[in-house]
Amino acid sequence: MVARFGIDDVRPQISGRTLPSKAVVGEVVPVSALVWREGHDAIAATLVLVAPSGAQYAVPMQQEVYRPDYVHAVFVPDEQGTWRFRVDAWSDVMATWRNAVSKKLAAGQGEAELANDIAHGADLFAAAIAQTPSPKVLQEARAKLIDETLPLSDRISPCLAQEVSDVLAEYPLRELITRGPVADILVERREALVNSWYELFPRSTGGVDENGDPVHGTWATTEAALDRVAAMGFDTVYFPPIHPVGEVNRKGRNNTLTPEDGDVGSPWAIGSKHGGHDAIDPALGTEDEFLDMMDHANELGLEIALDFALQAAPDHPWAKAHPEFFTVLADGTIAYAENPPKKYQDIYPINFDNAPEALYAEVYRVVMHWVDLGVTTFRVDNPHTKPVNFWHWLISKVHETDPDVIFLAEAFTRPPRMYGLSKAGFSQSYTHFTWKTTKAELTDFAQLLVDVADVSRPNLFVNTPDILHASLQTGGPAAFALRATLAATMSPLWGVYSGYELYENRPVEAGSEEYHDSEKYQLRPRDFEAALERGESLQPYIALLNGIRRANPALQQLRQIRFHEIANEQLIAYSKVDAVTGNAVLVVVNLDPWSTQEGMLRVDADSVGLNSGESFEVHDLITGERYTWATDNFVSLTPQKNVAHIFRLPDVPEERREALAYRRISDHDYRP
Repeated sequence: MVARFGIDDVRPQISGRTLPSKAVVGEVVPVSALVWREGHDAIAATLVLVAPSGAQYAVPMQQEVYRPDYVHAVFVPDEQGTWRFRVDAWSDVMATWRNAVSKKLAAGQGEAELANDIAHGADLFAAAIAQTPSPKVLQEARAKLIDETLPLSDRISPCLAQEVSDVLAEYPLRELITRGPVADILVERREALVNSWYELFPRSTGGVDENGDPVHGTWATTEAALDRVAAMGFDTVYFPPIHPVGEVNRKGRNNTLTPEDGDVGSPWAIGSKHGGHDAIDPALGTEDEFLDMMDHANELGLEIALDFALQAAPDHPWAKAHPEFFTVLADGTIAYAENPPKKYQDIYPINFDNAPEALYAEVYRVVMHWVDLGVTTFRVDNPHTKPVNFWHWLISKVHETDPDVIFLAEAFTRPPRMYGLSKAGFSQSYTHFTWKTTKAELTDFAQLLVDVADVSRPNLFVNTPDILHASLQTGGPAAFALRATLAATMSPLWGVYSGYELYENRPVEAGSEEYHDSEKYQLRPRDFEAALERGESLQPYIALLNGIRRANPALQQLRQIRFHEIANEQLIAYSKVDAVTGNAVLVVVNLDPWSTQEGMLRVDADSVGLNSGESFEVHDLITGERYTWATDNFVSLTPQKNVAHIFRLPDVPEERREALAYRRISDHDYRP
């Protein structure tokens, strides 16, 4: 059906409003729409919101400066749950009248020619007065408008005054209201967007014995390891699978098919005679000891995330009790995982089509077992290899009773799959950040993150047990520092896999991204304190980065990033602004880990709320130094001393913040 006014391109909107877009409590959410009508009469719009509690709000929408016919507004949700919104377009009869009489006055028309306009204006002001709780300003303007003893300009000018505009903005006189379509926004807890992750293997926390041999970690040694992680300022500690490891076809060190006595196997080969996905590896300890560790984490302000890997070792209890959960071959054996030429003889993949009802019920039972023990975050292994409708069902069902649970998708796959998982309910997602190293790649990547921020939240891990990028293998300590800086400042979500702070950079072989002596197949105890004492640790810098993130709301938002011109391909500069506080941060990173790089940085003043040509003070949050800057500034970074500047800029004036929140700069405009 064609409505009275056009309301098109409403954002945020996901899959034709069949799925909700996303936000978190306290996040600035921009809403925009293209509204249009016939002729030249003024058209305006209102954002209508309904909170999960049922409270309703109406927010005036403003005409966008950069896109004709577009309107925008921002809101900050203060409740968790599903919000509903729509954009209403309406005829702004007061704006039409005020515009017309202004033009006629400017054209020199007299009182006789404006008689009908004055009469019409008097009627409009009377209607506006009737609907305004405190109409004094409007009453005074109308009284002068109808006072024939006053000169014409004195009768009309009060009706055009700013104070009248302010009242009409709050209590507009609306006619011919056209209601737009209703869309949903799922608002989650803030940690779904603002979070720093640290990955460690509990079984590697046991240190070494008197002979220097690794000792299997326990929940007690894991508990002790959490103190160091908390001191670095991390929010979430992620454990790879903590379940019993299969003994059948167990892998040895460096993924060999011939394990030796004592090899611990891959924790992703889940299940043995000791239990499956709802059990704990006996070498780690008991469930009660696990809960003691959880209590200590809570005392430190840390959240524990568990790996959720839907696959099984050949001796998993499911293999006997539920062979229908797998693919049974013609010879009666169960198919193991393959990605030719790679073979994973220690892992059975799940078949979701044989017995979906029983499988779904069992998986839900397992997840709720851990939720009932206090786990509220799961890192899901390879979700893109499982049906997306299964994830939508599972996450929705868990959220029916436990909406605080966060699911992170470990999906290094093509964008449609990644964003499809986000649409299905995943709160966060891994990304291809680890492979973006050049200025052009990083700029392109960051702008795409803004485009999909309505549905996808990127967690920028600098490394994983599977990914040791070539830049880290050859770039020395500065490469680790600069990559951490990029990840910690480009997204409000970032992550580090243990050993990164020790500059671990040895691959299993040339051209491989796998670690030598990978922790996936063996215990990997580390002496973090000794490295720190020798000055061979990135730990203090990581702690500084996390502290800067916590102190600057600009680095806690995803929807806005601006790149600034700097004539050197080895230097990248970008800014972020928080529309609530006005906090503004400018980051400059040297992408060359070996050489000093210099260049002239031109600050896009408008994008950070400054006036072009004015001088301003910047505070380097890494070194503590302060400088007086202007539009063009010389920058020099020597990686052996400092790989980056993170500048705190002057706060953006309140009247300029909203425009920075909705303004989009990306050329991608990807619409999930």
